[in-house]
Amino acid sequence: MIASLKHVFKLVIASLLEWEARLVLAKYKPRVIAVTGSVGKTSAKDAIYAVLQSSYFVRRSEKSFNSEVGIPLTILGCPNAWSNPFLWVQNLLDGLALILFRNEYPKWLVLEIGADRPGDIRKLSRWIPSDIVVVTRLPEVPVHVEYFESPEALFKEKSYAVRQAKQKAVTILNADDARVMAFSAEARGEILTFGLTEGATVSASHIKALYRSENGRTFPEGMTFRVDHGGRSVPISLYGILGTQSVYAALAGITVGVSCGVNLVEAGQALAKMTTAPGRMRLIEGLKGTLLIDDTYNASPVAEEEALAALSSILPPQTGEGEGRKIAVLGDMLELGRYSADEHKQAGKRAAEICNFLITVGFRARYIAEGALAAGMHESKILQFEDAEEAGEALELMLEQGDVVLVKGSQSMRMEKTVEAVMAHPEDKEKLLVRQEKEWVGR
Repeated sequence: MIASLKHVFKLVIASLLEWEARLVLAKYKPRVIAVTGSVGKTSAKDAIYAVLQSSYFVRRSEKSFNSEVGIPLTILGCPNAWSNPFLWVQNLLDGLALILFRNEYPKWLVLEIGADRPGDIRKLSRWIPSDIVVVTRLPEVPVHVEYFESPEALFKEKSYAVRQAKQKAVTILNADDARVMAFSAEARGEILTFGLTEGATVSASHIKALYRSENGRTFPEGMTFRVDHGGRSVPISLYGILGTQSVYAALAGITVGVSCGVNLVEAGQALAKMTTAPGRMRLIEGLKGTLLIDDTYNASPVAEEEALAALSSILPPQTGEGEGRKIAVLGDMLELGRYSADEHKQAGKRAAEICNFLITVGFRARYIAEGALAAGMHESKILQFEDAEEAGEALELMLEQGDVVLVKGSQSMRMEKTVEAVMAHPEDKEKLLVRQEKEWVGR
């Protein structure tokens, strides 16, 4: 009975928030940038916001607000009230005030548009008038695929963000992804592209890690690359993060900036100051002079591959005693349906090629261990645990100076708890780690 009442309450709140959001859009008429795809939406959204905010009054989706509740909350400028009915009522009152009274309102909205179930994007795109649509990446086995008949059905759902945009809307596509580029047939206006492909509107090259020296040790601190557009070429540096996916996010931000009149130098300066969202390839100082790559927000096969590739590409922290080891702590990848076992095994195979040690977390992640064993990794180099806290305790005991550790897993695996166990400054966890709200911490 209580669960049924909560469900009804959620439906009522969602309907009222959508109604208010529609009225706010109609009243203030902001320009809307919709960001969709199966990988890299949040990072792209944050990069777009970073590039535009110095030139425009802009608002972005908080964290990963990309649903029928999260998007109206962003439009209204209201926080997630979680399970507090009084705060939900306050949100509705604040939305009503926006409608009834004149307020200063953003000129641009950067909205992340997600698809957990069939019909999600189609429904949202019907009432969100997008001026610019950005599509990040559509891997062969996308996250949430278990809720769709096939990957193609999920891709079709994503396409509604392009199909139902405003007439003459700008469509910005990942030039390196054939599935994304197929959306060009649905575009309603100008098409711009970004990627590592030379022919892209905005392209990147010469990607490499940045390093810093401290107390006789050398640590990765970010990455650098060159961006080319319209005959111009500028260097771009990103700090505190790693991985090609971070480059793609930056390119998406720059391409949107270009379409809005922001020049490359200004865009590069904005990105150099950007702080990446928690849990997305973020570099964190670990115990015992180690380095942590915190990619704990979520996991999918292609994101797992990219994270492992980043781990492979960097030099571990160099110490007076030589180089440290590479360790991967990998949790379950959820919502993969019939693809789950094979994709976990593939991740294990890749980890075996890169890592000195592998730690798995969860029931499905046993297939990661199985894949690593099949690829030749010795069983003594593989540890398996059921939960993230256990894994963190074991990792703390095995760490040695100079080790670099990648931690990744799906949201429900709570892999940030592993990072918390081995980070050098756990007192900073609320600003460094994902899911630190009190509603999450107790779960």
